Amino acid sequence: MRLLHTMLRVRDLDRSLHFYCDLLGMKLLRRKDFPGGAFTLAFVGYGDEAGTAVLELTHNWDGRDYELGTAFGHVALGVSQIRQLCDSLRAQGVAIVREPGPMQHGTTVIAFLEDPDGYKIELIEERSRA
Repeated sequence: MRLLHTMLRVRDLDRSLHFYCDLLGMKLLRRKDFPGGAFTLAFVGYGDEAGTAVLELTHNWDGRDYELGTAFGHVALGVSQIRQLCDSLRAQGVAIVREPGPMQHGTTVIAFLEDPDGYKIELIEERSRA
């Protein structure tokens, strides 16, 4: 068994694709419209679905709104140079909701940002393996 994907419902697919692909560097792996169900699925990620877990962005065409609820936590991404990345994302209009710094009760440097729908994205600075 392996983890395949995590699904997020999005209000504006183009805006979400811009965020995940253009700003966070993911690739659009596949996209399919389902006219009978009035929705579109777009799969994005950093690698091929055959070997890595990806995000499934689900856009329902009826314009419904969603409540994020309290059960969902965040999607985590390993990054290098977290401070420079946050500065670059902020300059492009991304909401940084927790500035880079050590996590509470630890030394790992983390930051949090929000995607266009308010989902939290955690950035975790990867330590170099020397």
